[in-house]
Amino acid sequence: MTQSQPLADRLRPSSLDEFIGQPHLVGAGKPLSRIIETNEVPSMIFWGPPGVGKTTLARIIAEQTHRRFFALSAVSAGKKDVEAVIRQAQAQQNVPDDLFSRAQVDIEPHDERGAILFLDEIHRFNKAQQDFLLPYVEDGTIVLIGATTENPSFEVISALLSRAQVYVLETLSDDDLREVLKRGANALNVHVPDDVKAFLINFANGDARKLLNLLEVTTNLYDEITLENVRSSLQSKLLRYDKSGEEHYDTISAFIKSMRASNVDAALYYLARMVAAGEDPKFIARRMVIFASEDVGLADANALLVANAVFRAVETIGYPEAQINLAHGTVYLARAPKDRSAYQAYFRALDDVKQHGNLPIPLELRNAPTQLMKDLAYGAGYEAYHDHDLLPDDLKGRQYYREE
Repeated sequence: MTQSQPLADRLRPSSLDEFIGQPHLVGAGKPLSRIIETNEVPSMIFWGPPGVGKTTLARIIAEQTHRRFFALSAVSAGKKDVEAVIRQAQAQQNVPDDLFSRAQVDIEPHDERGAILFLDEIHRFNKAQQDFLLPYVEDGTIVLIGATTENPSFEVISALLSRAQVYVLETLSDDDLREVLKRGANALNVHVPDDVKAFLINFANGDARKLLNLLEVTTNLYDEITLENVRSSLQSKLLRYDKSGEEHYDTISAFIKSMRASNVDAALYYLARMVAAGEDPKFIARRMVIFASEDVGLADANALLVANAVFRAVETIGYPEAQINLAHGTVYLARAPKDRSAYQAYFRALDDVKQHGNLPIPLELRNAPTQLMKDLAYGAGYEAYHDHDLLPDDLKGRQYYREE
């Protein structure tokens, strides 16, 4: 490794023993540990926030199972890049490499283990690109490890998802980040005062890469690590824009909060920043659909229809025209009256579900498809338009919905 590499890359662990965080996946007897021990590597999707080890885990699995490792980013890679990986994997396995006549070729079980293709931000691949991967995952030419910050249920095609194990990675704890910071400080041979440690850990918000980037930039710019110097480093252009990192989450947060405040101009500005940065239009539109129910709610029932129409439009049209659809929806949602009563009512009800579990449903509300159930008074006494309390006995009198 060279000093020109970012600190986060130089400190990347090469084994699970060195890995920080995700004990539910990498601890003794846990899934990823067992995968390495048994050398039985399935295709996988790593779902989690940025800077928690998705790429690192993929590299560790490849290295410790002695498999060839190919890494692509779905932001910049296309079908030709995937084809090139497939050809190299096939050459390793002595498989006929005619990519377009596989249906006519009898393929014997492979003696060589499938190479690992790590596809970062797999949610950026469209359906056709994901479909192209499918036969090579099925026949073992490649083991696919996809990484995403988005819910794979929405972003990965069902056929591919059904052939992969989904592992959820969690935000790093403060203790995890303290260990990351310790390693970074040792690598840079710098002293980090306690007040700076607290600031860096709070700033990182569970993202190891974010912490190390700021520590490294401060070290490069200043002779001493102080709180003032760290704060000054935050203004430096050396902190590179990362669409899956800080800028991504800070800007979408500003966008949502501006619409919540009914500030049309600010909402359009933050929308323009995301579009100009190449943000996935479906990511923006999905947040708008959520906002329509969470923040506009019952004050304007059409808001959800508009937001869904925007999502459908960007899904079918794409950039550059889709920015117009996003702007249309943004202005509508920002100007709409706001009412969070339905959202708040639901979570009050959810709190009771979590606290009390599955309380017995009143007999009058139960289904009675058999005579035995009718004899047991299932459904007895129910009237569609009565006004008495239908909650379980332990929750009688609860009022979750409150009009604003």
